[in-house]
Amino acid sequence: MQRAPIAAGGSQNAFYVDGQAIAVRSLAPGLHVVATPIGNLGDITLRALHTLAGADLIACEDTRVTRVLTARYGIETRLFAYHDHNAERQRPKLLELLAEGKAVALCSDAGTPLVSDPGYRLVNAVLEAGHAVTPVPGASAVLAALVASGLPSDAFLFAGFLPPKETGRMKRLAVFAAVPATLIFFESAQRLAASLASMASALGGDRQAAVARELTKTFETVRRDTLAGLAAQFAAEAPPKGEIVVLVGPPLETAPAEEDVEALLVALLETHSVREAATEAAAKTGLPRRDLYARAQALKDEAGDDPA
Repeated sequence: MQRAPIAAGGSQNAFYVDGQAIAVRSLAPGLHVVATPIGNLGDITLRALHTLAGADLIACEDTRVTRVLTARYGIETRLFAYHDHNAERQRPKLLELLAEGKAVALCSDAGTPLVSDPGYRLVNAVLEAGHAVTPVPGASAVLAALVASGLPSDAFLFAGFLPPKETGRMKRLAVFAAVPATLIFFESAQRLAASLASMASALGGDRQAAVARELTKTFETVRRDTLAGLAAQFAAEAPPKGEIVVLVGPPLETAPAEEDVEALLVALLETHSVREAATEAAAKTGLPRRDLYARAQALKDEAGDDPA
C-alpha cells in the first residue's frame, strides 16, 4: 500500500491508517502497558498505535508476532524480546532505560499484558524503582469470551491455565467449586477434553459452560452446553485448533433442606433475637427473610420464650 509522507516539520514517529500518516509525539517517560489484538488486527486502538509509535522501545513476548502488527501500521519503533525464558536477564536492561527517562511500551503476543505472561514481574520492579506505569487498555480474550458465552457476567473469576496433570487439576478445581461466579480458564487444544472431564467431575456436570475458540478470527466459534455435554462432545472429536477459553457458570442454586434451615435457626436463636436470626439466616440460605422470621418466631414460641 502506498503511504502518504509525514508532513514537513512534524514528528518522525508515526503510524499509518489506510495509507495516511499520523504523526505522534514522544511519550512521557515510564512503562506503558499496551493491549494488542487477540486475532483481528483491526481491533487495535488509536491510543495503542500512538503509544507503540511514540515509545523509545517496545518490549514484547515474540518480536516476530509483534512485528506483524507494527508492520501493518507502519510503526518502526525498535522491538525488544521480553518473555518467560529471558525475563530475569532482560528486566534489568529495561529498568536501566527507564532510569534514563525513556518510554517503554510493553505488549504481549495477543490481548492485555500481565494476563498469563511475565509482565507482572516487570510492572512490580518498575513501580519499586519509582517509575510511572500507564495502562493502555484494549482487547482481552477473557472479556471477549465472557460477553459471548451467555453466562452471568455480574461476577467472574479468571483462573488462568489449570495444571496439566489430572491430580493437580482436580486439586485446583476444588478451590473454585463453590465460588459464586462465572469461572474463566485458558486451555490448550490438546488438553481441552481432559480438562472438561475434570471440570465436570470437580464442579458438577450439570453446570452451564461454554468453550470459545479463535475469538475475533475468521473461524471464531462458541459452543454452549453443560460441562458434561461439552466434555462428551470434545472427547469424541480430534483436538480443536486455535486459542481456547473455557467458561463455567456459577454453582447451581439448591434450596437447603428443611431440617438444615430449622437447625440453623435454632442455633442462631441461642444468641440472637428473632429479627437478627431471620436476617442472618436469609443471608446464609438465600430464603426470604419474612418466611424465616415467621419460622424463627414459631420456634421461639415453642421453646416458651417471649417474642423478640
